[in-house]
Amino acid sequence: MSDAPSSEGAGAPSAPRAPGLPMPTREGAEVEFERTVPARADRLHGRSRDRIRAIDVLFEADAKQGDVLALLAERLRRTAAQTPLPQRARDLVELYAPHAVDIDEDLATHSRDWPLHRMPAVDRAILRLGAAEVLYGEEESARGAIIGEYTKIAEVLSTDDSPRFVNGLLQRLVDVKGLLA
Repeated sequence: MSDAPSSEGAGAPSAPRAPGLPMPTREGAEVEFERTVPARADRLHGRSRDRIRAIDVLFEADAKQGDVLALLAERLRRTAAQTPLPQRARDLVELYAPHAVDIDEDLATHSRDWPLHRMPAVDRAILRLGAAEVLYGEEESARGAIIGEYTKIAEVLSTDDSPRFVNGLLQRLVDVKGLLA
């Protein structure tokens, strides 16, 4: 291809171009689109999705530095989500709320050298809800599965290091609770 005017543009001269760079066309013939793959929606079960909706409430309350139950009441009246807050998510937020101070204290005590305020906000919300469920929930026999669910949620919502951190800290809380019981 030369830098001489092209016969395609009805006698219009072509613009000078940098060496080695392709000349774009109006039709986008030289533009390559990456193939996209939609995220797998089946990675999380219904219970995990309910937990994520509850985590959203805790995350928002933390960001706004507001009361969790007041925000829950607001989300029940008005939500930006496409569906109303599931009953299971409501129950989890209500399980967390009365124990919030104790849970924060437990997390701060047992997260070695990692203060609560320095944790990523999404990890903090995941850990708060996970701690509420494993420490104050009724399903003692299912604690391992519950920790696994929160680990998977951290894998989907947070950083690469978060699943291991969430798993280790929730397991430590369960182990300490077993020693105190």
